[in-house]
Amino acid sequence: MKNTKHIDIVGAGIAGLTTALAVTQRGHTVRIFEQSPALEEIGAGLQLSPNATRILQSLGLTDELADVWYEPDHLQLVSGLSLKTLARLPVGITARDRWKAPYAVIHRAKLQDVLLNACRRHGSIAFEFGKQIDKPAQDAADATVGADGVWSSLRRIVPGSAEPRFSGYAAWRATLPIAELPPSFSRTDVTALLGPGAHLVIYRIGPDTMNLVATIPEHASEKGWNFRGDASRLLSAFSRWRQSIGPVLAKAEWRHWPIYEVGDASWRSDDNTILIGDAAHAMAPHAAQGAAMAIEDAFELASWLDRTDMETRTALLGFEAQRRPRIQRVRQRGWLNKFAYQAIGPFRLGRDIVFTLRGGEKLLTDLDWLYGYEAGSSGK
Repeated sequence: MKNTKHIDIVGAGIAGLTTALAVTQRGHTVRIFEQSPALEEIGAGLQLSPNATRILQSLGLTDELADVWYEPDHLQLVSGLSLKTLARLPVGITARDRWKAPYAVIHRAKLQDVLLNACRRHGSIAFEFGKQIDKPAQDAADATVGADGVWSSLRRIVPGSAEPRFSGYAAWRATLPIAELPPSFSRTDVTALLGPGAHLVIYRIGPDTMNLVATIPEHASEKGWNFRGDASRLLSAFSRWRQSIGPVLAKAEWRHWPIYEVGDASWRSDDNTILIGDAAHAMAPHAAQGAAMAIEDAFELASWLDRTDMETRTALLGFEAQRRPRIQRVRQRGWLNKFAYQAIGPFRLGRDIVFTLRGGEKLLTDLDWLYGYEAGSSGK
């Protein structure tokens, strides 16, 4: 007979809420601790590749998400110096046919709202807001999940865990009315503009709104992710780019955050505490997989916790062993993308030639391991 487990989750972000839904879907109970008194609508756009949307669909969220996300036609790589298209990958109908799930873009707050509302409808999920947790609660749960982000307070009790380290880059984000975007910029694609030392990603996140994310080198760092900054620093990073790009950037009101990463280290302690998402392995956004890896973690962890043939401690060992190679491969892909996106001199010329020659089908094949991954299938 299956035993019902109780799981404590620290953090009510995307990782924590997805874990709660996945765990209760399997018949267990959850308590979520969140240090904020209420969840605020902060953040900007997210790209959700099929490896993540497949999970959200399996959690029964398809209809709600379809109303608030947008499925782009293509992913395109464009030279920031010439505005020449280097590669264009179809992801609209192609994603659903090839990877059996959509490629979608969405405002982070909209995704969090859908997850939160689904959790609140579930009788097996309890919330405790305004409560910071830095160790497992005394009324011990079967497991405590640290889903409290890159600045995790729970990470400190995990022996051998890694401290966040500054990447040397900052991400700047803004939204812009579609009407203010020049006609030369696509409204239906995710466009990554590549240039020396920086890159800029533009995509639609609403009927009238475009999302802009720029990644540039940064020498100073602060803890946090929602700072107002001197946009002249951002504009100077794009001063050598195509002349039409600067005026677009100048129209927007920008926020920025220093990018911190959490290196390969322990995620688990012997008291059945486990870290997931950014708390375990925060990575720079060069592969656009931060949210997707958190969602995968959540679903895989729920699958392992549902095991009836092993103790919880053994299940957590299995989860970590299974996830670590996947996370490392995605991290390496991000490093490769950073080099390719921000290449200079002869490396940039070589990159442009490679992208142009490989073509759409070869680039799609190169993404099969990433987008075609089915989380939760190997925990049983």
